Amino acid sequence: MLVSEVLDLKGRRVVTIDPEATVEQAAARLVQNDVGSLPVVDAEGKLVGVLSERDVLRLAHHRGEGFGRLLVSDVMTCNPSTCRVDDSVDEVMGLMSERRIAKVPVLEAGSLVGVISVGDVVKLMYDKVSSENRHLMSYIHGDL
Repeated sequence: MLVSEVLDLKGRRVVTIDPEATVEQAAARLVQNDVGSLPVVDAEGKLVGVLSERDVLRLAHHRGEGFGRLLVSDVMTCNPSTCRVDDSVDEVMGLMSERRIAKVPVLEAGSLVGVISVGDVVKLMYDKVSSENRHLMSYIHGDL
């Protein structure tokens, strides 16, 4: 299965943040949209980084009071790992495992078109195994 097929199933809505926004604004956007990370895009819509819940928590711990006034551009992960719409989900799972990341921005012709998460991959695998199980049980019981 390709990343594009996962995006077709889950949708391509992406919540982003501007690099000049504050960490406080980014935290609010994370909570309001119930997402775990925000792709950071510049004025032209180009992906320039990612800010995650984990980044915000680490800032709160290490910087303490006033961390919310920092700019996203100062604390984001630059040059994040990405994938393309025509990559296989297996390749993306390997990338997530190798880099220990839960969400991967998806690019098409250099533009951000979605985000694929560990949850998306787990759901895909669960649905596939459930479907195979149903077919095997039908075959065993002669329902086919």
